[in-house]
Amino acid sequence: MISRTPLSIAAAAGVCGLALGIAAPATAASAAEDDKAMVSVFHGIPGMTVDVYANGDELLSDFKPGTVTDPQALDAGTYDIQIFEAGQSPDGTPALEKKIKVPDGANATVAAHLSAGGKPQLTAFVNDVSKVDAGESRLTVRHVAAAPAVDVRADGQPVFTGLENPKEDTTEVKAGTVSADVVLAGTSTVAIGPADLNLKEGTSNVVYAWGSAEDKNLALATQTLSTEESAPNAVRGGGSGAAAATTNFSDQWLAWAAAVGAITVTGVLVANKVNRRRD
Repeated sequence: MISRTPLSIAAAAGVCGLALGIAAPATAASAAEDDKAMVSVFHGIPGMTVDVYANGDELLSDFKPGTVTDPQALDAGTYDIQIFEAGQSPDGTPALEKKIKVPDGANATVAAHLSAGGKPQLTAFVNDVSKVDAGESRLTVRHVAAAPAVDVRADGQPVFTGLENPKEDTTEVKAGTVSADVVLAGTSTVAIGPADLNLKEGTSNVVYAWGSAEDKNLALATQTLSTEESAPNAVRGGGSGAAAATTNFSDQWLAWAAAVGAITVTGVLVANKVNRRRD
């Protein structure tokens, strides 16, 4: 089954609000029962370590490209997010600025990444955390790189074909370790990988193809979500497929939540400081 995430964009006072437009799966995390949303953030803009502010308060510092935060339970609502180059004063002009409406019960990842043409943008993806059959694992691939359409292969066999930025495809596969790579659509020209993916039984695994083909820094990042409500984890992966250590930003998220009483992830793209445009 292919999962697509429609984005509804509304203009208000010159600012576009990006809403998560899909209801959460029926078996989403227990936060859904408390009118909460589970939200992760993926940083997929190469060469830019950033500080992230929400409603004027620092949410994440020194947030490095290729990193996915752990999901956190957030109150539903609309929030202002500003992204600055690391160490830059929050009184200045942000590199990116967005408003995102997070609905009750959603399980989502907000990805800051490059468009196919190389422009910074934000895309909200809804994560499918419904249970999978015994002995199986869910595999989702999200194309968020400045690159043309690609095919994704597992052990040399195409799993997804013609995947374009910023779309995703999802399927269920037998649990186990597979060697995955990304090739230019319709060819055998490898763009990323191969990378060994450990697809554990009962998990939902998201692979992000990110970076820039022109700048030759394409890479993979992996997010693993449990379908059994156990603690998820997130890792970084390089173009060679070697995974970095798990990065956990839960303390920073929770500290910010305590300070302001509610977390909101928001935004409209300004792209004043990030000049990634392609002719």
